[in-house]
Amino acid sequence: MSINLISDTVTKPTPGMLKAMWAAEVGDDVFREDPTAAALEEKCADMFGMESALFCPSGTMANQIALKVHTRPLDEVICDEMSHIYQYEVGGYAFHSGIGVNLLKGENGILTAKMVEAAIKPPYDWLPKSSLVVIENTCNKGGGSTYSLETIKQIGEVCKKHGLAYHMDGARLFNALVETGNTPKEIGSEMDSISICLSKGLGAPVGSVLIGEQSFIKEARRVRKAMGGGMRQVGYLAAAGIYALDHHIERLSEDHENARQLASVLNELPWVSNIRPVQTNILIFDLEPPLSPGILLEKLMQNGVLASAFGPQTIRFVTHLDVTAHMIAQTARILHKIAG
Repeated sequence: MSINLISDTVTKPTPGMLKAMWAAEVGDDVFREDPTAAALEEKCADMFGMESALFCPSGTMANQIALKVHTRPLDEVICDEMSHIYQYEVGGYAFHSGIGVNLLKGENGILTAKMVEAAIKPPYDWLPKSSLVVIENTCNKGGGSTYSLETIKQIGEVCKKHGLAYHMDGARLFNALVETGNTPKEIGSEMDSISICLSKGLGAPVGSVLIGEQSFIKEARRVRKAMGGGMRQVGYLAAAGIYALDHHIERLSEDHENARQLASVLNELPWVSNIRPVQTNILIFDLEPPLSPGILLEKLMQNGVLASAFGPQTIRFVTHLDVTAHMIAQTARILHKIAG
């Protein structure tokens, strides 16, 4: 059996989750007749203290819907240069919404209120209108870095002061919450909208949820339909999401500890450099030449460990519920073996 550190998106449903999926009561969700999908949306809205929510097939769709609803063509979104909406969503901000991006360089993907305020453009005819701020918590490309609640609040104050909407790409938000000890409601009270992913560390097979005010979600539902995201008997997938939220949040701390264990091993190896700070379940590090990602990944695969290149000299490991402490110990032995 391989040890898959490629991503936390590779998780398989647990037996309990599969049982919940088989038992789900379903209907046609486009006609608002799927009770399990409705229950998931209500659960997420209540969890974050917000008014409404919308189940989406993917985190990318949830984010793109948020961008579309919050902006108009010729606007711009302010975000970090490492943001998922910029790096990994195929330029959807331009394709779907006709907007530009104002890229900032935070610390490991984390912005400050001062940076955001300085980036807001004056209202000149020849400039795009700054209308939305997006933060990613945790930041994938930043190594699973987290925002403090204080920073989230400070950026929110800037948004209110200048009339900007405020969206959180919370694909791994529960990893952040487990690490910081903040509650979903504390986050929800600061944001105009939040997207959460169910199919990463939480272990559901598919799906994300977009959360916001009732009027926002009403328009988001129309945009979802236009993007091809209206689903029928989606309750089978929503049931997996409910199960994940009920059973898989607290255990995320195990993934964080496993990532830290791997980081301590890498710190001992002479061909590893620039290990990013490990806050959650993502571990990013660089390799010293002449070792390249291609060579290391091949050696790891020969020993049953799968990982991914994350740059010309960069590797990413991601821990998740299908990676046990025993597997981490085995990976450590393999890394030492390769080093020898």
